[in-house]
Amino acid sequence: MPSELQSRLEPVIPPTQGRAEIVLEDVDFGYPPARTQPGVQALAGVSLQAHHGELLAVVGPSGCGKSTLLELLCGLRAPDRGSLRCPPAVLMPQRDLLLPWLSALDNAALALRISGLSRAHARTRAAALFGELGLDGFQSARPHELSGGMRQRVAFLRTLLSGKRVLCLDEPFGALDAITRAEMQQWLAGTLAREQPRTVVLVTHDVEEAVLLADRVIVLSPRPGRILDTVDVPIEHPRGRTDLAVLELRERILHTLSVGARV
Repeated sequence: MPSELQSRLEPVIPPTQGRAEIVLEDVDFGYPPARTQPGVQALAGVSLQAHHGELLAVVGPSGCGKSTLLELLCGLRAPDRGSLRCPPAVLMPQRDLLLPWLSALDNAALALRISGLSRAHARTRAAALFGELGLDGFQSARPHELSGGMRQRVAFLRTLLSGKRVLCLDEPFGALDAITRAEMQQWLAGTLAREQPRTVVLVTHDVEEAVLLADRVIVLSPRPGRILDTVDVPIEHPRGRTDLAVLELRERILHTLSVGARV
C-alpha cells in the first residue's frame, strides 16, 4: 500500500522491465584549457549501469570526476567520447542553494513553479509533504532561521518535487556536523524507502555513508576517474555503523582507494 509521501507525489513511470535505467559505456570527459589553467581530463573509460529503484553511491578522492559524472547524467555536460543513456535527472548540489528571500515552503515549491504551476498550486503540493519530511511548523521560516539539517531537507523536497526519475545527490550532507550528518543519513534512508521508487546516484567522500545507504558502490581512481571496483552491498536496512558486514565492506573500499592512489 503506498505511503502518504508516495501518494502525494506525481507518479514516476518506471522504465521497461529488466532494462537498465542508466547506462554509460566507455565515457571520457575533459575540461579544456582556460587562460593560465591547463586542460584537465576528469573521467576516462567509465562504464556503468543502474537499474530503476537502485541507489548507486560513487566514492573516490577529491578531483576524480565524481561531480562531473553527475553533471553528465543531468545533461549539463556531454561526454567527449563514449555513450550515455539516462532519463531526465535532477541534481541536488553540495550546497542547499535556498533563496534567502523565500520561505522554506516557497523554496521547496520552486521546482513546481519552474515547471509552470501557479504559486498557490505549487505551495499546496509542497505543504502537503512538510510533515512527512519532518518540517511541519517551519513552512514560513526563512533559510537563515533553519538548522543545517532542516535546510537540506527543504532542498531534498525541492529535488523530489521536480518529478524526475533520477535523483543525483552531490555530497548532500558534506557540510553538516557529525551528529547531524548521522541523523540525516538515517532520515534519507527512511525517506527513500517510503517514497515511490527512484534511481538515486549519490556522490560522497564518506565511505561509511556509501555502505550505509547504497545498493552498490562505485569506486573511482584519482584523476582521471576510472572505475577501480564495483561493490555490491547485500545488507538489509536499517544498517548500523558497527555491523560487521558494514565494517568489512568499508575496509574493502578503503583498501581499494588506498591501492588506487598508489598506482
